[in-house]
Amino acid sequence: MTESDKFFEEDPLLQEQDEQEMYEHYRFVADKGQGFLRVDKFLMARMENTSRNKIQNAAKAGNILVNDEPVKSNYKVKPLDVVSIVLAFPPREIELIPQDIPINILYEDDDLLLVNKEAGMVVHPGHGNYTGTLVNALVFHFKDLPMQNNEPVKPGLVHRIDKNTSGILLIAKTELAQTRLAKLFFDRRIDRLYYALVWGDVKQEEGTITGHIGRSLKNRQVMEVFPDGEHGKHAVTHYKVLERFGYVTLVECKLETGRTHQIRAHFRYIGHPLFNDETYGGDRILKGTTFTRYKQFIQNCFKVCPRHALHAKTLGFLHPITGKPMFFESVLPDDMQQLLEKWRHYAKHKAYEEEGPTDVDTSAEPLD
Repeated sequence: MTESDKFFEEDPLLQEQDEQEMYEHYRFVADKGQGFLRVDKFLMARMENTSRNKIQNAAKAGNILVNDEPVKSNYKVKPLDVVSIVLAFPPREIELIPQDIPINILYEDDDLLLVNKEAGMVVHPGHGNYTGTLVNALVFHFKDLPMQNNEPVKPGLVHRIDKNTSGILLIAKTELAQTRLAKLFFDRRIDRLYYALVWGDVKQEEGTITGHIGRSLKNRQVMEVFPDGEHGKHAVTHYKVLERFGYVTLVECKLETGRTHQIRAHFRYIGHPLFNDETYGGDRILKGTTFTRYKQFIQNCFKVCPRHALHAKTLGFLHPITGKPMFFESVLPDDMQQLLEKWRHYAKHKAYEEEGPTDVDTSAEPLD
């Protein structure tokens, strides 16, 4: 193990925040002397802190594969079988306090719920945010639901979005739904589109950004792209230009993977940080003119949208119980709509009337 690998492994905060997709994947190869043994017992012997019931639920959901084929819990493991299992991320050991906080519910049935999360709301309680989160609001919303296995219904997170990112979030209401949704995320069968306003005039109409993403070796609060794959995890973002405003560009992003800060880190890596993203250097003038009026315009834009300009726009998936195709779309929040209108007006009436515009910066300065 390298020193950098040890650095990541020994930091529990980094471990719990590593993925935005909240599932666990395990893979085991039975040795040559393996006797015939039920696959649930085989996995129980190799997975700490995982109940047999949870493993059997995974089998019921089709999340246990032997040699790439789904099996039931009574399948008998044979020598050299390759056994893999996908589990929903285990809930953190923290008291969930119900709070009557308004939430925008796009859809709800007996198995799942979709929320249009507003910017500024933390998804799950954690260090420094034990109340006021989306999960606190959901626990309150679920309080009148029938008990499951003699326990209250708890929100089953299968992915998450940043505090200051707005948009659609999918939540499971049953363990079976959560387990099956986790497998859909693992198999990359969840379609997600984000809208982002980024600095600069993105040259290509569409493209793909590829590069491992992991915690910066110098600043643990920042995700960094490691193009050679020496650290981090494989990450792929596809994008398409929607509107050009000269000094900023509205892009649509499709996630192939779901790493923490993926869109923010990837666009920072290619020299187009998200507009007003203070973590990745987008909260200052990176492109534009030297005119005072322009500088004031940018400050007004920052006030209109006082967070990074990123919204989870659409979400498509197969219902985990019925198999029915589901698709949801959310409108851009007011702050991003106002921001785009300001840029449309500027691009139409101001940008090209000014004589001799010059770039303030050709790229963002390094964070570290």
